[in-house]
Amino acid sequence: MDRVQVLFLSAAAVATVIAAATDLWKFKVYNALTFPVLLAGLAASAWFNGWGGLATSGLGALTGFGLLVAFFVMGGVGAGDVKLLTALGAWLGPALTVQVFLASAIAAGVYSLALTYLSGGLAATAVDLLFLIQRMRRGEIIASGAPSIRQEAARPDRRRRLVPFAAMTCLGFFVTIAWRGVELVEFRTPSEPRPALATASTDAVSFHEGGTP
Repeated sequence: MDRVQVLFLSAAAVATVIAAATDLWKFKVYNALTFPVLLAGLAASAWFNGWGGLATSGLGALTGFGLLVAFFVMGGVGAGDVKLLTALGAWLGPALTVQVFLASAIAAGVYSLALTYLSGGLAATAVDLLFLIQRMRRGEIIASGAPSIRQEAARPDRRRRLVPFAAMTCLGFFVTIAWRGVELVEFRTPSEPRPALATASTDAVSFHEGGTP
């Protein structure tokens, strides 16, 4: 993995850690974080990899947006969660963004099960049992006047009712990075090709300069 790829992963890591902190603290992911991260991802991709890098970055951002927008429409996640995955997509590219989302969804499911158990068992409430998935399955939840994410976050018992999805995204990100490991050599567009004969040419120069017949 070259330095540019380390830079991209580091930028995504910092962004997701900050988002997780604010999500756990106030159940909010701020625009002051997500918008600059998105723009910086697009700019960095264009700077280091030209138009191809910008295209990969844009596709990654669209992938992150597309993966969560349906959940947002159904009321399962907040707008900040969508913006966060969109911004991360600009740094990670489409393939890795999908993997981070899948890991985050699994983490959110486990977290939801834990909430359900702690709040009284599997027969508690539908909101406590896999909160995000239940909202997707019951399309009438918005029309029926059920509380929104913002209303739920304002409740004093919100930590027993809501899944901090940005924090789950942070966990999913690091689990994905640890799982992929050395396979992350080319997680975005390949780096600029290095001259294959550079070492051989240098050896040839040294050979002739040494005067050896």
